[in-house]
Amino acid sequence: MKKIYSLLLVLSLAFVLAACGGSDEGDAKGGDNKEGSIKPETIVIGFVPSQDSDTIADTIQPMADRLSEELGIEVKGQVMTSYTSLVEAMGANQVHVGFIPAFGYVLANEQYGVEVILKSIRHGSGTYKAQYLVRSDSGIETLEDLEGKVWAYPDKASTSGYLFPASQLMKKFDYASAPELETDFFSATVPAGSHDTAALAVLEGDADVATTFDDVRTELEEEHPNIMEELTVIGYTDEIPNDTISVTKELDNGLVKKIKDIFLSFNEDEEMIKIMNEVYNWDAIDDAAPEEYKVVKETYKKFKDNIEL
Repeated sequence: MKKIYSLLLVLSLAFVLAACGGSDEGDAKGGDNKEGSIKPETIVIGFVPSQDSDTIADTIQPMADRLSEELGIEVKGQVMTSYTSLVEAMGANQVHVGFIPAFGYVLANEQYGVEVILKSIRHGSGTYKAQYLVRSDSGIETLEDLEGKVWAYPDKASTSGYLFPASQLMKKFDYASAPELETDFFSATVPAGSHDTAALAVLEGDADVATTFDDVRTELEEEHPNIMEELTVIGYTDEIPNDTISVTKELDNGLVKKIKDIFLSFNEDEEMIKIMNEVYNWDAIDDAAPEEYKVVKETYKKFKDNIEL
């Protein structure tokens, strides 16, 4: 039996709290954390690792500087260790704005009232699919061929990396729970930490299949020029709502409006959109509403019955 997910959340929270070292950074000025009341001295924007953390930190700095300039408040970007650590940090108001995928948003909304304000647009669409990647020379051609193989996924709170593929496989092969899928269908699992590293685990022979966003291979072509030929996609999930920009419920409403307007203005700023594209393959930013994530919430509820999230 795999670790229950609640233990993962507790460990993630412990790591976040330890990393923050009890700092007062980001606390409200004389506030009492009432809903819509916090005006932090420093706004912390959290990112999850889709690629190397150091690369993300360097890339997002100009965006943080731009937000700081327009808001008149210091803005700091922070790359978290995982999706769950970002959820917990937002719940503790140590991160105020999160670039968070659909499942992470649903978790944060249900547990801490985190609110979605914006979503990503990729290739003109507000949705995307997850893919199953295998080595082209593996002989694996269908989802049925994955039985007894090693599965690499980015993170259990990853919408495309875990939630939707696990849900699809549970339904297809009649497994009542994700732990059963992991132990009875697959021979082993590899929590890789990011989509890039999950794909590389397959490329390097440490796993047989990786579940990632479509198409993570383009992120790796520069270092691995033949990856499009070396790794093959054998299937896709249903459509998934795109990633979000979400905020804590305590963040001042007027400040949230300004943050939202600034991000939307990036659509007319080639430099800012280039940053978004480099980090998460975003082509544009658009308004988002909670009801768009209903399909993710329904899938989450199915997992909630089987895993202690």
